[in-house]
Amino acid sequence: MVLFVGKQQASQVLALSGETMRRYRVQGEWIEGVHWVRINCRCVRYNLELLQDWLHNRNNPIAHRRAIEAYQASLLSHQKTAKKSAARMSTTDPLMS
Repeated sequence: MVLFVGKQQASQVLALSGETMRRYRVQGEWIEGVHWVRINCRCVRYNLELLQDWLHNRNNPIAHRRAIEAYQASLLSHQKTAKKSAARMSTTDPLMS
């Protein structure tokens, strides 16, 4: 399960200042929607697992890219949907209604 945390917790775990984390976001070092998400104009959450991987693999972007791809593949929005025939069967099955 992916853990998104606030600035204080991410700062402590990663041993980075809040200003450094902001700079990485603004300069594009960290990708919005992957490394961090904006909840609203005042609230940002950080993907702790991917940021730790980013720190570990700063000099190996290919390895970090694999971690990003694994994260994206694990998202429900990236899961393959059931075949159409299976979907049709469930909508016509009287026991499913």
